[in-house]
Order: sequence, then C-alpha cells, then structure tokens
Amino acid sequence: MAVKKLIIGITGTTGVIYGVKMVEYLHDYHEDVETFLVISDVAKKLLTIETSTTYEALSKKATWSFEPENMAAPVASGSFLTDGMIIIPCSMKTLAAIATGYSDNLIARAADVILKERRKLVVVPRETPLSTIHLRNMLTLSKAGAVILPPVPAFYYEPKTIDEVINYTIGKVLDILGIEHKLFERWK
Repeated sequence: MAVKKLIIGITGTTGVIYGVKMVEYLHDYHEDVETFLVISDVAKKLLTIETSTTYEALSKKATWSFEPENMAAPVASGSFLTDGMIIIPCSMKTLAAIATGYSDNLIARAADVILKERRKLVVVPRETPLSTIHLRNMLTLSKAGAVILPPVPAFYYEPKTIDEVINYTIGKVLDILGIEHKLFERWK
C-alpha cells in the first residue's frame, strides 16, 4: 500500500482540539499516512488553554513537524509531492492569507503550493457568525479548488460525547482525502 503524505496546519482560532484529534487519529490508526505538521504560534498558545496537550507532545505524534516561519521546509515547495493538506482549525486570518495569495508563513505557503499544484486542500474554518468578507474568501478558495468543511456536527447518530462530535468532523475530512475510518456511524 502506498503511503499518503498529508500536511496538517493548525491555526490560531478556538477549536485546536480538532487538529489535535486529527494528528492523534492518523498517528494511532494509519501507519500508511505520513504527516507534516505546522502549528501557528497562536495555536501553540491555544493548545495550553483549550487542551491538556502540549506542542512538544503533539509534534511527536506527527511524522515531521515544522515551525511556521520555516519557509525552507519541504512542504513550501511544489516539487515536494504530497497528497493534500488539511487546515484544522483554520482562522479567518489564515483563510484570508490563502485566498489572497499572501504566503507570509509556512501554513499559508504550503496551502498556496497545494492549490497551485492542484492537490487537495481541506479547510476547516472556525468562526461564527461569518461576515461577507469571510464568505467571499471561502468562495475564492472554493473556486480555486479547496474544500470548505466547517465543523458542523451531525445528530442522526445521537452523539453522546464531545469526542463523538469532533470525530464526525475528522471523519468528514478523511472522507474527502480518501482515508478509511470508522469514526462515526454512517447514515443507513
């Protein structure tokens, strides 16, 4: 089986638990997925506020980890082959940077590369309510080929825990990327 290479960006908005759970799930259940993790500086601070996970611990669960200012990292180049990128959660600042081509950090640059190389980019925006500017930026990314996947829970399977709600979003992202999982019960 071929190894998939996925970039995971975690940006500075509430909901970093989504990114944490994505990295942990791929680490624990998918030896066939190599992960390239980039966590923004604000997201690193939010890790300590919103979770019991540290940046150091999470970095160890990724195959590779890069600092957000490391523009010489392999994921900053289109010649470095990957199967796609997930930005989970995605701040409106990062979304705007990608939508306008303003690649001032490694997350935005890697996303720019994914789009220009026509690979899969899944963006999990975490903001509410959404302004017209947010919606325009999402439309711009969608037209450029990105999948906009807000973390909206499903209730048909009657989730009992926050983990089950989070797992639904993670599973939807993995569906887009063609990665098998059993994170939620499917509609029958």
